[in-house]
Amino acid sequence: MQLSFGTATGVRDMRAPVQPFKTQLLKWIGNKQRFAHEIIEFFPERFGTYLEPFLGSGAVLGTLAPPRAVGGDILEPLVEIWRTLKENPHQLKDWYRVRHERLVDRDRKVEAYEAIKADYNESPNGADLLFVARACYGGVVRFRKDGYLSTPCGPHTPISPESFSRRVDIWHERTKGAEFLVADFEETLDRAQRGDVVYCDPPYSCTQSILYGAQSFSLSRLFAAIERCKIRGARVALSIDGTKRSGETLCDVPIPSGLFEREAMVNCGRSMLRRFQRKGETLEDEIVKDRLLLSY
Repeated sequence: MQLSFGTATGVRDMRAPVQPFKTQLLKWIGNKQRFAHEIIEFFPERFGTYLEPFLGSGAVLGTLAPPRAVGGDILEPLVEIWRTLKENPHQLKDWYRVRHERLVDRDRKVEAYEAIKADYNESPNGADLLFVARACYGGVVRFRKDGYLSTPCGPHTPISPESFSRRVDIWHERTKGAEFLVADFEETLDRAQRGDVVYCDPPYSCTQSILYGAQSFSLSRLFAAIERCKIRGARVALSIDGTKRSGETLCDVPIPSGLFEREAMVNCGRSMLRRFQRKGETLEDEIVKDRLLLSY
């Protein structure tokens, strides 16, 4: 990947294509890891700070590896993971190793997983969430309305501590220019200034009510914040429900007229959520395409 940086301003030159980056750190519903490079192709050639107000797995941030970035999320244990990655990556490795060792006896794997999940639900924290995200069924970290993490154990064997350690080293380098915030999306969006670029990947209004905070998510408030960004001269890219179904219903999201200048369709493969819901059924009918809306 040949990319140049303006050392005085931190501006990133995107004239060279961004290569795929498939070394996933966190499993997360809606993870764009495999397709992040396609999304980035639609970003402006040059921009200042990169902002991502729905951080989740950080797939686009990690693929872009910008010299200056802000990643925000309302889930404090999730942001704790990202801050630890940046400030103390060895601690992150230890969190994972200690919990992985509890699953050594495969006959008691589910019991050990449920104990770690119970620890999280008793006192939400980044260390337990980190392991649950890698070990849960289908990578779908599911929450009840009261915030209780409910996803069962997955049938797979979580990656080894050695493998995870290597991923931490890679991600630590790729995110070292980022600041991580516990923040509502509106607070992060309101930081964007002229010349910055923002990528929004909010909960899908039709299908992702199981996500933390998604039950009260306001699409109209998001559109208002994007409009303020546009007025200030910040450029916003928004992934939103495209050819996605919720049950048998095709999602149709009303977009304010004039807010976006163009749109594209990005193929995101088969739905993680539907794979979780259908448990082993084929998913030929569940290809997901996101609408990528651009304010520029």
